[in-house]
Amino acid sequence: MDEHRPFAIRPGTGDDLFMIAGVLVDTWRSTFRGLLADDFLDGMSREEQAMRHARRMGAPGVGYLVAVEPSTEEIIGFANFGPGRGTAPDTIHEIYALYVRAEHQGFGIGTALVCSAARHCVEQGAKSLFAWVLASNPNRQFYERLGATAVETTSIWLDDRHYEQVAYLWEDIAPLLKR
Repeated sequence: MDEHRPFAIRPGTGDDLFMIAGVLVDTWRSTFRGLLADDFLDGMSREEQAMRHARRMGAPGVGYLVAVEPSTEEIIGFANFGPGRGTAPDTIHEIYALYVRAEHQGFGIGTALVCSAARHCVEQGAKSLFAWVLASNPNRQFYERLGATAVETTSIWLDDRHYEQVAYLWEDIAPLLKR
């Protein structure tokens, strides 16, 4: 971090969905260009992502936090989290999505979002937390720096192509709560 950039974190609402979708689409394009198929990245739309997140936002136990640039109220990052999908026990929660615009990375925003999400998950009874991350993601070490361990790999289909993904687990959320 070479400078301080102010930001605030607040709960995400339905009014934020289009900006959340914009962060997701723009971040995928800036992070995965050259790693994922261009036609897939170019085909992503804010409208489709906003609808997808609108459905998710209404699900039981699901939370959204947004990082906001205070002077403009622009959403510069977000975290989406809740009960673990699949066969995860009730005490293991999941970060479904974590994105920070490229120009705002490296200033503690992602860390603040993860730690804030962990606090919300603990309030819902979580003891552990995990996130699926594309294996090709050049920012995977972010999770490791926060104490998560790679525990599982699987593949995911994106636009008729297989991509490997890695599950990062915080077996104990407590250290995240102290950050």
